[in-house]
Amino acid sequence: MNLSPAFHHLRAAYQAEMDDLSFDSEGKDVLRQRLADKRKSLDFLLQMTELAPEMVAVVFHQAFRFTEPGVMNQVVSGELDECPDWDEIRASVQIAPWAQAMADTFLQQADGQRFMTVAAALAYLYDRPDGRAQLASSEDEDGDEDLPPEERDDDEDARARDEAGADWLAEQGFDRKD
Repeated sequence: MNLSPAFHHLRAAYQAEMDDLSFDSEGKDVLRQRLADKRKSLDFLLQMTELAPEMVAVVFHQAFRFTEPGVMNQVVSGELDECPDWDEIRASVQIAPWAQAMADTFLQQADGQRFMTVAAALAYLYDRPDGRAQLASSEDEDGDEDLPPEERDDDEDARARDEAGADWLAEQGFDRKD
């Protein structure tokens, strides 16, 4: 899979968002609760689809099933401004019944077609068996892209997630805590 720089960045930011949502300060798994809360804030999230699609796309966690992975591989190899409309890829992606009304709401927005494609692409990258382990580089400079995730360097993945999060916060106007 050839990952474009845009999707490389978004994938890392999406992973960081999922990590933030997953556990509370005591280490308890609170992902379901936090996703439910996010899904209740749909009106607010609709305003963020263009600025921070990775923060909004998490509401579709486990909502997609990919029947033609090759289509998604093509999507993630292109830049965001080249993203096909949702209508062009919807035949290769199934949406869970619980998420259909939410998808319809997003599709009514001006950038809804593109957002749904990006959301599906981010879910695809996150759900890939190697998706969470290859955050450091789309080409993996260590040459270990063929290794199973458990054999990859977890510290390097954590650093890549931290760096992606720091980059995103800096883009939002926050100071780096280096």
